[in-house]
Amino acid sequence: MPALSSTMTEGKIVEWLKKPGDKVERGESVLVVESDKADMDVESFNEGYLAAVLMPAGGTAPVGETIGLIVETQAEIAEVQAKAPTGGAAAVPAPAAAPAPAAAPAPAPAPAPVAAAPAPVVAAPPAPVASGRVVASPRAKKLASQHGVALETLRGSGPHGRIQAEDVERALGLTVAVPRVAEGSAPAAAASGNGAAAPAPAPAGDAFGRPGESVSFNTLQNAVNRNMIASLEVPCFRVGYTITTTKLDAFYKQVKSKGVTMTALLAKAVGVVLARHPQVNAATSADGGAMSFPAGVNVAVAVAMEDGGLITPVLANADKTDIYSLARNWADLVSRARSKQLQPEEYSTGTFTLSNLGMFGVDRFDAILPPGTGAILAVAASRPTVVAGKDGSMRVANQMQVNLTCDHRVIYGAHAAAFLKDLAQLIETNPESLAI
Repeated sequence: MPALSSTMTEGKIVEWLKKPGDKVERGESVLVVESDKADMDVESFNEGYLAAVLMPAGGTAPVGETIGLIVETQAEIAEVQAKAPTGGAAAVPAPAAAPAPAAAPAPAPAPAPVAAAPAPVVAAPPAPVASGRVVASPRAKKLASQHGVALETLRGSGPHGRIQAEDVERALGLTVAVPRVAEGSAPAAAASGNGAAAPAPAPAGDAFGRPGESVSFNTLQNAVNRNMIASLEVPCFRVGYTITTTKLDAFYKQVKSKGVTMTALLAKAVGVVLARHPQVNAATSADGGAMSFPAGVNVAVAVAMEDGGLITPVLANADKTDIYSLARNWADLVSRARSKQLQPEEYSTGTFTLSNLGMFGVDRFDAILPPGTGAILAVAASRPTVVAGKDGSMRVANQMQVNLTCDHRVIYGAHAAAFLKDLAQLIETNPESLAI
């Protein structure tokens, strides 16, 4: 069975939408699987009856492993359950025995397996309530439980009417006008000077546990951990640069009312400069034997998830997309990232990564290089700084520190320095060109 993404190796069973004995139509959603980046409905490739659940909700299975069995007729359910692994199938009443046939029947076909992570096909949407249970995301259920919201009274905005966390927040009157994200600025400006708003703080211990607890990594965090460990094998170096943002800040004030965020401006600036420095947009091939030069400039932006881990939604063709479309695309990507509704190509096709912690007032930081790319740019806060002019005069200007982490197999110091110099020149002298 094909995986949900090229990097996914396992999936966590969030919820079975069908119970043993239920009729299953071809293309109908049977369960919800949490991959490393999103919640996905898994649909049946066969018509019949769900005879056995081999992996209950909450369990984790490798991609392609059989987690349930579907049979063609009700008469086969009891036989399959009797042969299923101990404790793997929920018991259901056996159907009434049929009259003995005149001739021995042909052997029943083998039950069809339900794979852990087949590629989803959007088809015949089921009702929001499946098998007497409300269909809702794990975070929506947690929020509803914390605030005493009856999920069955809500209308879901997710796929097939699935209730999302935003639906619960809306019922509580907590809906905000912009997505709350950690890395990757939100539309509202902050005092940090780089236009990025810090996310609304999560309740203490909500995502990472409370004092004294030991909390297992979730699926997304495990995926991030594997990527970070893999990055240790890459020979990296780092180059820093100080960029004056006075003109960029002034331009941002002009376009902010039109929905343009600082993240969109930075991504556009990076995209434009990358188009002139293809070496910095390149990466080492999967086998390590060649340099891979992508056809497009796709800027991925790191976003911290509220339930732990991070994801990198991709602004495709950032160099060619106008700033207003780029800003709209970014708002949509962040919104769907928070509800785990991004498609694999929307978070796995970046050619260059941008990580912005400026909204937290961070002075400087180094970012870890994501596997499969050649460089990542860490952007810190823009702050008023006393600057000496060439003539010895003193003035105050807004400046930010940026640090570029590079794969030395593809990018050399001169490449990184030239890229940063051109990026600084664009931001310092002509940010208005980003709106063209």
